[in-house]
Amino acid sequence: MKVELVVDGNRIPLNRFVQKILGSGVAGMVETLDSVETPWRIIELKVEKGEEDA
Repeated sequence: MKVELVVDGNRIPLNRFVQKILGSGVAGMVETLDSVETPWRIIELKVEKGEEDA
């Protein structure tokens, strides 16, 4: 599993352990959704902070 983390355009290096933790967590949550067909190839997740979160 390959996981990339980009924050405000800056790629954050992740070691294999962190990639596995993040990837497995996201994959596990996504796979429980009824509308997701498995096996999947790529999951893209974008998180944007709103004004109310600042």
